[in-house]
Amino acid sequence: MSNILNVPSIEIKKFIEKNPNSVLLDVRTEEEWNGVGRPNAENFKITTYFISLLVGPDRKKNDNFLKEFLDKKVAKDKNILVICRSGMRSLTAAKMLEENGYKNCFNIADGFEGNPAVGEGWKKNNLPCK
Repeated sequence: MSNILNVPSIEIKKFIEKNPNSVLLDVRTEEEWNGVGRPNAENFKITTYFISLLVGPDRKKNDNFLKEFLDKKVAKDKNILVICRSGMRSLTAAKMLEENGYKNCFNIADGFEGNPAVGEGWKKNNLPCK
């Protein structure tokens, strides 16, 4: 059973203030990072990692996703905030990390661009972007 909690982006600043032992993992595609923008969690004094869960124009699963994350040597006790466009890919990625021993994974439920069912998204909530 998964213990991943959903955190709407509007609560991210407060979450990081209470949990400074956090990192942000953006699992969107390179095209999304370059076309729509990137979150800049360094403004909150935490590290941001950019590792695509899906790659290429046909959005195939990135078979190296887990290895690429493990290569970053993120401590297992960190809170990992995972973000995608609207909260679906990030939930999948968070579950993969949880299955590999990361017990403090959080899904940014409304993603970078928003999810009408959950919230406006990182960008529309005026959280820092690059």
